[in-house]
Amino acid sequence: MNLPKEFTTRMKELLGDDYEKFIASFDDLPVRSFRINTNKISTEDFENINPFGGEKISYADGAYYFNYDGIGNHPYHHAGMIYIQDPAAMSVVASIDIKPDWKILDLCAAPGGKSTQAADELKDGLLVSNEIIPSRCKILTGNIERMGIKNAITTCSDVKRLSTLFGEEFNLVIVDAPCSGEGMFRKDETAINEWSEQNVKLCAQRQDEILSYAKDFVDEGGYLLYSTCTYSLEENEMCIDRFLSQNKNFELVEVNEKVRNATADGIFFDGCKTENISFCRRFYPHVSKGEGQFLALLKKTDANYISIKRENALEKLSKAEEKIVFDFLDSTLINYDKNCVKKYKDSIVYFEPDFVVPKGVAFSCGVTIGTVQKNYVQPHHQFFMAMGKNFKRQIELTTEEADSYLKGNTIPCSCENGWATALIDGCTLGGVKVVNGTAKNHYPKGLRKV
Repeated sequence: MNLPKEFTTRMKELLGDDYEKFIASFDDLPVRSFRINTNKISTEDFENINPFGGEKISYADGAYYFNYDGIGNHPYHHAGMIYIQDPAAMSVVASIDIKPDWKILDLCAAPGGKSTQAADELKDGLLVSNEIIPSRCKILTGNIERMGIKNAITTCSDVKRLSTLFGEEFNLVIVDAPCSGEGMFRKDETAINEWSEQNVKLCAQRQDEILSYAKDFVDEGGYLLYSTCTYSLEENEMCIDRFLSQNKNFELVEVNEKVRNATADGIFFDGCKTENISFCRRFYPHVSKGEGQFLALLKKTDANYISIKRENALEKLSKAEEKIVFDFLDSTLINYDKNCVKKYKDSIVYFEPDFVVPKGVAFSCGVTIGTVQKNYVQPHHQFFMAMGKNFKRQIELTTEEADSYLKGNTIPCSCENGWATALIDGCTLGGVKVVNGTAKNHYPKGLRKV
């Protein structure tokens, strides 16, 4: 592999005697791994049907290395049972014990690996998942839909604008910052071609700016979790040291022992003012299986409690809409809370958290039930994926039927007429409309297998 000379020189200085082991790791094939999505299936139930095999990852619950071709086309992936994610990237969210009722803000979230991993721990909490680039925000939203996450908002904004809409109200803020990508060199030649020392410095400036806003979203006693997929001191330890020097109400704290055991200490450098900078963690491919990653966990010791008022984007349904929507839901679901049914833009949504959704930046909100068209509801794919287990009509598919369904075909069934969910091993693949013994396919065309 033709690595930039300036990069190898820098890594020799950082790693010392470990440099040769690090360079030797570039001859190894990249490692692949996945996480079980416990929003859809328990770890125990998945392990009983796991067709992919693989060694368990020590520091991430319900995660495995795998060597299985075509896993992204498997019905279990389409059903959102699993999320394919680099093992090093999993170490970031795995480094902190997330409480079920936390409010979490992920500022640089696409494609959604860290957001969906965090959401896996939120049973009564809220996830706000932000991505500034619209095309990437669509991918992020699609992954949140596939994983069946109910308590999430996706936003498409820069952090400066978000700072006018959110205050110090989050228990955890995740900043997986845009970086020079040195940790991706083994599997991404583009990252190598785009690397330069100048770009490292530009990335560091951008990271400083993002953190300068991110700090104001964290509640007192809350955490700021910073990560990059690069090795440079400027973007990692130096960035954390600069931040802590300017923000005395934050302190660097240790991550979970299981992540500490899989990573190397942060590096002390000349001029470093943070005595415990070793609490930062470095994920190296010659130390643990995976690509490069850096992470640091910061705790906020006090807050200013500046109140920010925002206009709620959620609206009540009109009387006419209530009749149409509630008749639809009554005929479709076993049970639901009418108070959680709202209107968001042109869609009907199901949103449980007690949270004011800001106008102007939200890309999606809660579960999109569908749209009212004349005197009926046209359901959205997310409605099936997030609430499928609560449907009155459910059709369990064989592997062969699931494959046919994912290609857009109809399925013979004995279910009564009406909207139903198509399932594989108890997990929703998508929706169907049963008409006289035939399940008409409503799996989105853009997601179908070819």
